[in-house]
Amino acid sequence: MSNMKDREEGFERKFAFDEELKFKAFARRNKLLGLWAAEKLGKSGADADAYAKEVVVSDFEEAGDDDVFRKVRKDFDAAGVAQSDHQIRRTMEELLAQAVEQVKNG
Repeated sequence: MSNMKDREEGFERKFAFDEELKFKAFARRNKLLGLWAAEKLGKSGADADAYAKEVVVSDFEEAGDDDVFRKVRKDFDAAGVAQSDHQIRRTMEELLAQAVEQVKNG
């Protein structure tokens, strides 16, 4: 019986660990996206870092990526930055892959 309990606890630890890595990867992706968008918006230095933090925080509005996408889309539209929805979403995907690698490699 204790063997089953040990397996169950092991699965729970792995699930918690995987969820933490997933959270870190999405947070890293959002920061990278924020820095990418900040460059397109003409921001640099502390302004770019502050904008990247805004993008990270925007992810807590609702589950999924739509809140982050809407923030960047709205800011691009307000500033007249010509980026298609497809380009923004593709960049989000590319940066997620990059963020996963960064999180895995420490």
